[in-house]
Amino acid sequence: MSDGTTDPTASTSDSPPAADRDSGTADATVSMLLHGEINECKLVPWGSNYTFAVVLEDPEGEREPAVGIYKPRAGEAPLWDFPLGTLYQREYASYLVSRELGWDFIPHTVIRDGPHGIGTIQAYIEPEEESHYFSFREQHQDELRRMAVFDLVTNNADRKAGHCFRGRDDQRIWGIDHGLTFNVHPKLRTVIWDFCGELIPDDLLLGLTRIHDDPVLADLVRPHLDPFEVEAFRARAARIVELAIFPQLSSRRNIPYGW
Repeated sequence: MSDGTTDPTASTSDSPPAADRDSGTADATVSMLLHGEINECKLVPWGSNYTFAVVLEDPEGEREPAVGIYKPRAGEAPLWDFPLGTLYQREYASYLVSRELGWDFIPHTVIRDGPHGIGTIQAYIEPEEESHYFSFREQHQDELRRMAVFDLVTNNADRKAGHCFRGRDDQRIWGIDHGLTFNVHPKLRTVIWDFCGELIPDDLLLGLTRIHDDPVLADLVRPHLDPFEVEAFRARAARIVELAIFPQLSSRRNIPYGW
């Protein structure tokens, strides 16, 4: 992994991952996140890490301003079980995996410099009022199965109810806050328990097979993770495919803090 000192020009690209390359809207959104001028930066006053809402303006003046969520490396709180200064890279690696598999539930995310140094900026998606996992779980089972498999394979330690929501305008299910992912030790903590003991659908197993077999996908995340984390990620994918079932979870180990 990069230890957090990676050159941002080496870890970002003007081209979105494969799932987005045919979309002009996606290209424009990613370009704005990467190159937009940050003219406002206001602290979002909750969470354990410093997070800011930023207003991005098109330097060419051709597009309307956009809102992004900026998480600088310098604002990351120390954790005993995750290396210091790496959460923003895990956030970006999660986005890359979601996009490359075509699962597309993480808003467009880039790594770039900002007012408080290097970090991620993610496109802001306005949620429906009072939207969280428990408010829509019965209506969006397929989307939540996909998210549950993603959390399994990325070893997500922080899938709180508010870390997934339905967008106000597009009615899509979105997932956010993926900084506590890709640990080599078992860390899964989630509110998505609906599918324990069920068979994992074939289309999701195909995505997991790609994680293990496709070197292109591994190469996407390699600049942002420790080599052992990349190999553990691929090994988890193979193991989940072998079992092909959502595991039973433990109330002692698998519930996120402050869920």
